Amino acid sequence: MGTGSSLESVLKRDRLMVVIGLALVVVVAAAYTLAGVGMNMSPLTMTRMAIEMPGMAMQPVEWSPGYAFVVFLMWCVMMVAMMVPSAAPMVLIHAAISRKQENADRPLAATALFVAGYLTVWTAFSFVATTLQWGLESLGIVTGMMEIASPVIAGLVLITAGLYQLTPLKRVCLKHCQNPLTFIIQHWRLGKAGAFRMGLDHGGYCFGCCWFLMALLFVGGIMNLIWIAGIAVYVGIEKFAVGNRWLTIATGMTLTAAGLRMIASPLLAA
Repeated sequence: MGTGSSLESVLKRDRLMVVIGLALVVVVAAAYTLAGVGMNMSPLTMTRMAIEMPGMAMQPVEWSPGYAFVVFLMWCVMMVAMMVPSAAPMVLIHAAISRKQENADRPLAATALFVAGYLTVWTAFSFVATTLQWGLESLGIVTGMMEIASPVIAGLVLITAGLYQLTPLKRVCLKHCQNPLTFIIQHWRLGKAGAFRMGLDHGGYCFGCCWFLMALLFVGGIMNLIWIAGIAVYVGIEKFAVGNRWLTIATGMTLTAAGLRMIASPLLAA
């Protein structure tokens, strides 16, 4: 009886420590994003300009290895702020099961490695996104406001993101993200290296679920806070809406319709 109460107390303490740790990571990442991550213009300023002066042209910044690193850091911090909250249930369950394992050695350290594996996937995505942004800005496709200049290209991105919502791959990846306990049981690996590998696996499914949603940042503006928050909130709702396939389907149809409308608008105006 006493042993059970002691274990329950330890588990509650572990949950509290994990929640506090994740919250601190998200708060620091969000604050750093708001500060502009070393950019010449803060997201708050860019968001206000996008609202008050839509379509305003700005000269793209001259790229250099140093500037590319700042943009890469921006993407990394933004991914932490956007993706860690929706991964919290998976992290908490990993911490609880790690503690209950026989001969568990520093279970919170294993959970930290799980999170590190998860963020490794999004760090790799940030590198690809930085490279893509560099290329698109060099071609004049992305403006100085960090958004796609052409309504046709932006519409195609919306349509592709919408259609991806309806694919079997999206459904499979989302299913793994929506069922933390099932994922942990099916992918459990022993040891700290195993915890890191599990984080990579979960990050892979999360990437498969959300990567086209992240591509929408190029449509609304990479530093547009309203757009960033909207996508982050949707990702969380979608992951927690277990069994509600209609949400993903409705989003796919809405994005596709919005893309078609965006492409058609210049033609109708002419």
